[in-house]
Amino acid sequence: CIVSKVIISGSGAAPGVPSLAYGFGDCDPKEEKNIRLRSGTYMEIGGVKLLIDTSPDLRMQLILSNIRDVDAVFYTHPHADHLHGIDDLREINRITGRAIELFASLDNLNVIRTRFPYLIAEKKEDVEPVYRAALHPNAFEYEKSFYFRNLKVTPIKLQGHNVECSGYIFNDGEVVHISDFRDIPESAFAFITRRPEVLIMPLTTPEGTRFHAGLTTLLEYAERIKAKKTIITHMAVECDYAAIKAQCPAGVEPAYDGYEVAWADAGAQAEGF
Repeated sequence: CIVSKVIISGSGAAPGVPSLAYGFGDCDPKEEKNIRLRSGTYMEIGGVKLLIDTSPDLRMQLILSNIRDVDAVFYTHPHADHLHGIDDLREINRITGRAIELFASLDNLNVIRTRFPYLIAEKKEDVEPVYRAALHPNAFEYEKSFYFRNLKVTPIKLQGHNVECSGYIFNDGEVVHISDFRDIPESAFAFITRRPEVLIMPLTTPEGTRFHAGLTTLLEYAERIKAKKTIITHMAVECDYAAIKAQCPAGVEPAYDGYEVAWADAGAQAEGF
């Protein structure tokens, strides 16, 4: 039996908490769980180690959670708070001596290639992590499942954000990761064929914004998906930890930096990549 886990390495939105412009905002500064690095998630599922996005705070996230090995990074979208810590992956290359697989939609992968061309290493290139990070690019198509090692991955195209944004369904729903969104496409639910151990969704602000769902929408999706544990992350200065927690039903709770949940998992058997 393999123990799988999720660590919310950063639970904040783009400005972090406190933010430069608004300080703690509506958040109680005496509550340590209101101090938030920018959004980041680490997972170990069936022995596969992966990151969702690379925030500008990636270095500190990796240090604080003692993460020293990553097999792959799955990108949701190319906003700076989700992408621009990418260079810090070089330290993982240095430790492991191997390249890291990078997954994104073709359009988002092209953005990454344009902004950070020096980080992309094609499959046959030698890795020299002392000088630069080494990432192997892999493009996917939405709602076309594939395997990375023994991990089944189904990417979904989220709706309503101001750039193309990807969500991920791992192992038919064992873990469901939703990034910046207003809605989840109806077609995505057909790929969740088991009760999730963990559902992760972003809040940003309690009422929502033009490009972000609010707490009411998140709780509606949580009720529909019925994960064993629903974690709310990506919270800005409007989201006081205690205030959000007080509005959440059983099984749903706001995250904080370093939040961890683990479960026993037999793992999948197929091999890919």
